[in-house]
Amino acid sequence: MADFTVADVKTLREKTGAGMMDAKKALTEANGDIEAAVDALRAKGLATAQKKSSRTAAEGLVGVAVSGTKGVAVEVNSETDFVAKNDKFQDFVRKTTDVALTMGADDVEALKGATYPDGGTVTDKLTDNIATIGENQQVRRMKTVSVEKGAVVSYMHTAAADGLGKIGVLIALESEAPADALAALGRNLAMHAAAAFPQALDADGLDPELLDRERKIAAEKAAESGKPENVQEKMVEGAVKKFAKENALLSQIFVMDNKTPIAEVVAQAGKEAGSEIVLKDYVRFQLGEGIEKEEEDFAAEVAAAVKG
Repeated sequence: MADFTVADVKTLREKTGAGMMDAKKALTEANGDIEAAVDALRAKGLATAQKKSSRTAAEGLVGVAVSGTKGVAVEVNSETDFVAKNDKFQDFVRKTTDVALTMGADDVEALKGATYPDGGTVTDKLTDNIATIGENQQVRRMKTVSVEKGAVVSYMHTAAADGLGKIGVLIALESEAPADALAALGRNLAMHAAAAFPQALDADGLDPELLDRERKIAAEKAAESGKPENVQEKMVEGAVKKFAKENALLSQIFVMDNKTPIAEVVAQAGKEAGSEIVLKDYVRFQLGEGIEKEEEDFAAEVAAAVKG
């Protein structure tokens, strides 16, 4: 038997992106020499994933799954929207989301190392998909919400398949109200979140850096007004409060009637259901948000391809 370790297999896979069995076979044939194994895999055309990993993956799918009073959203990226329509890719996102639902914490690295339903780990399957499909793919993020009593309601905007799409939303409602009442309220709130893009559940949850940026913008505008300093201070505070109100889910105005704050929508639903309802948490994952996409010169790309 060739002299190599599990760590050697891992190293070879990281260098080449090859599948588990291909890496083991290459090391066996190379008598444990990693560099020789790399050359062998390249010669066979199996060292493909490493090259693809440098490409920007901003397309793909968001997956959502719910079980009882727990739900999870996962984003998996690909380079093109075409791959997002691939059955193999969709199956991977669906099964990876199901794996995430069984985990106890929002740890993407742990998810990547978790056991995949078809064998191996999530990363093993992802690497095989990269080699098979021919595009860089990444498990980017996950978030879980749960309640002790009540419901977690999911909604997928622009769905590509059941539980898969471009904007996935989860609404966590803590309550002893009837399930049908929570389901109806949860769906309406999820549709609102998909459209209104809240940045946090409430004002206290907003990113301090986001508020600081808004404060600086407001201060510049106030200074341009030429008004007294004490008036400018009030203008700045008013602008920041307005921003917080418009970007926190509970204080946003419900898009379905354009007049009622979400907190009041929830309170009214609780009165009608005969039991208090608390909007405990939410998730809104929009595909590719925050990823800086590469701007490609198509003519230059074609010219480069022609030159080989």
